[in-house]
Amino acid sequence: MSAQSILAQNPITLASASPRRRELLDQIHVYYEVCPVDIDESRRSNESPEVFVQRLAQEKAQAGFELHPERPALGSDTIVVFEQQIMGKPASRQQAAKMLQQLSGHTHQVMTAVALHCVDFQQVLINTSEVEFATLSQSEINDYCETGEADDKAGAYGIQGIAGQFIKQIKGSYSAIMGLPLYETAKLLRQAGITPTFDATEN
Repeated sequence: MSAQSILAQNPITLASASPRRRELLDQIHVYYEVCPVDIDESRRSNESPEVFVQRLAQEKAQAGFELHPERPALGSDTIVVFEQQIMGKPASRQQAAKMLQQLSGHTHQVMTAVALHCVDFQQVLINTSEVEFATLSQSEINDYCETGEADDKAGAYGIQGIAGQFIKQIKGSYSAIMGLPLYETAKLLRQAGITPTFDATEN
């Protein structure tokens, strides 16, 4: 039996509504069922960015598994960190513009954690990448915010969209910056006995 057919019979739960994470799982031919979860994403007192993002990924995976205990659940979370401050999703376009003003001409970190939860396996891995932004004019920032792309993005930008032109350099994983580190994800799946397929056919 091929890996493709095994995965088709035993899908994982993707504990996320993110279309970017679905796109990335499709890229490595992992069969999944989407099951968004609702958890408290508040940061705890004195919690470092690294601990925070890993905890959220673990809690999402656990919540997904509790909803569908018959299959493994994958949870992930991404944060943008600038000068040790976490930049979440902007509450308004004015806040988005302020975030981009801070990132302009500087390097920041993108931390993405991915967790897998099943009956006998619970593990989380983290990827930290560095992103160098070009210096942006105020008109560039305003025009970008008006597109609406920044509205639901951590740090007020999406590397896979219009904002790709603002990025001078990355050191790390493009897929992690996009929202799901594929190397770490495949590693967790293999550790749990789920092998992504190399079959060229679509899911």
